[in-house]
Amino acid sequence: MSGRIAAMELGGTKTVVAVADADGVLCEEYRFPTTTPKETMNIAVSWWRARGEVARLGIASFGPLRVDPQAADFGTFLRTPKESWQGFSFASYFHNHLPGVPWFLDTDVQAALLAEMTYGAARGLSDVLYLTVGTGIGAGLACGGRLVHGTLHPEMGHWLVRRHADDSFVGLCPFHRDCWEGLASGPAMWQRWGAAAHTLPMDHPAWDMEAFYLAQGLYTACAMVSPQRLILGGGVSQATGLLDKVSMWMDRFSQGYFESLGARVVAPALGQQAGITGAIELALRGDKKLPS
Repeated sequence: MSGRIAAMELGGTKTVVAVADADGVLCEEYRFPTTTPKETMNIAVSWWRARGEVARLGIASFGPLRVDPQAADFGTFLRTPKESWQGFSFASYFHNHLPGVPWFLDTDVQAALLAEMTYGAARGLSDVLYLTVGTGIGAGLACGGRLVHGTLHPEMGHWLVRRHADDSFVGLCPFHRDCWEGLASGPAMWQRWGAAAHTLPMDHPAWDMEAFYLAQGLYTACAMVSPQRLILGGGVSQATGLLDKVSMWMDRFSQGYFESLGARVVAPALGQQAGITGAIELALRGDKKLPS
């Protein structure tokens, strides 16, 4: 492979664009707020072009969107809470703005999982779940050494969960109200407690409730697919002591039925670089999306 790789991690609130050399080594990156599709994508393309010719492109994006390359609407956003992005098509945009450049797409969480399985906290493992908790809740899943996609990518953030006994918050998901994302995302914490998560001290009751919700969803995933490792990423997860609380709740839910659930919960080794690293890997690997 020759030429520069361009990459994008498109998040609900911020976008990261990068260029890497032909071997996938990161050369430069730039972060800016995610706004409308036209404005966001135009900033990205202009930044890439200013740094030379683009040979391949990897996109790690929030969803839901069609990630099946065989689908007629491949690369199109579906019913996302970010209404201005509904119906936006990467395929149409790149056809007009980067014609002839091969591009490869997956969700931001699946890309982060790919990066962690290649370089980080899940290297050498075949069955892994990556959960990100921030503007929303997103999940990436690998089973038997393959990234999991069905008719859609994993959308565990919209699982229905059992309410905490002390929680009267109605939830904020525009589709389901009190689904997992509606109760435990960063904006849900803000609306429930009247303050951003990062401003709440670790002895605040918010964190035990947050751990209860996060552990409940992760416990459900363990009951379904029994991953070897559970990687907990995203802005909210960086709170000091939260992983220990989540691990405690998982073992409490298990009551000894499953082996060592709490011990499977780890932080991402690549930190906040997992998403953009995964986007570069998507471009490097093309249709082969897991380490060999």
